[in-house]
Amino acid sequence: MINKLDITPQTLIGDLLENYPELENKLIEIAPVFSKLKNPILRRTIAKVTTLKQASVIGSVSVAELINKLRKEVNQNEINIESESKMNIEKPSWIKKENIKFEYDATLDLENGIHPAGKVTKEILQLNDDDIYLLITPFIPAPLIKIVEENGFTVFTEKQSDTSIYNYIKKK
Repeated sequence: MINKLDITPQTLIGDLLENYPELENKLIEIAPVFSKLKNPILRRTIAKVTTLKQASVIGSVSVAELINKLRKEVNQNEINIESESKMNIEKPSWIKKENIKFEYDATLDLENGIHPAGKVTKEILQLNDDDIYLLITPFIPAPLIKIVEENGFTVFTEKQSDTSIYNYIKKK
């Protein structure tokens, strides 16, 4: 018998659903925003790099509640998870509306299968010291955030609504 994946905050959604496909409906039940996982493009991209910890922020559910509900479904024991602060408790002082040089709502492009990485990585190179790039997405764009941070930028992500995530990007 193959050992099944241990479900933790660091578990990637893609790995979770690959090992426990039956948990897709439970995820959606816990937080309806996860119904976006039914989109094959999002399933192939975002699910491969988004952890359950990151997903808990999008789903407005505590990471402990999310993990333990999923663990219960697959007969894993409950684990004690330190409560962690929400992603957007305190907005950094560098985020000022007047410093937003670019604003790009990638929602429609993403729904049409157009990945915003090329556009964003090109446009952020035009930022000066205090300039901010505001990327609006329907979910945390984890792969893009990783690319941007690896290229010397800081990112602050803030949930505006169930369908709108603001990603503020600036030079480090």
